[in-house]
Amino acid sequence: MRYLDTGATYRAITWLVLSHGVDASDGSAVAALARGSTVEVSTDPANQWVRLDGRDVSREIRTRGVDSNVSAVAVVDEVRERLTAMQRSIIAAATPGIVAEGRDVGRVVAPDAQLKVYLTADPQARARRRAPDRGLTVDVTEADQARRDRLDAAQSAMASDAVLLDTTDMTLEQVIREITKLARDRSELACAGDKNS
Repeated sequence: MRYLDTGATYRAITWLVLSHGVDASDGSAVAALARGSTVEVSTDPANQWVRLDGRDVSREIRTRGVDSNVSAVAVVDEVRERLTAMQRSIIAAATPGIVAEGRDVGRVVAPDAQLKVYLTADPQARARRRAPDRGLTVDVTEADQARRDRLDAAQSAMASDAVLLDTTDMTLEQVIREITKLARDRSELACAGDKNS
């Protein structure tokens, strides 16, 4: 299976905006800058990278500055349309299949996905998991994520046919096992209903 982090594409455009000194809240300027750029993302789970105009920006897009501005960039219509089209193209071309991650994947990017899982956890658990990767305290991480959740609320609604999975008290291994089981069960149901599957 391939893997797509859709959020990384928005982060790449956000890094571009910040590196050019453009105000992330200026939608017209953001769209104009994004229009002339090329974003590429790896779908190899063992070798993840993000390139912007041929430059590897995998590390740069994970900074707190990008975290703080990506929500503003992600609501620019032209940016959303372009990146959604790119993500759909990647998903359609993936062989034998793909796991796509992102706030609006189930409702917007891949509404016909075979399995949609809406992962959630209480804010403290999420912050504890993310803080070590970000090099910040749990409290700062929780405050940052609460701000992002408010700004991204419109893109973060659960698809009506998604499976809700609360991971608050689960280990990573338990989450993987549960999603794998859901995928196997869904695959078996699909094959039972279609003799050609």
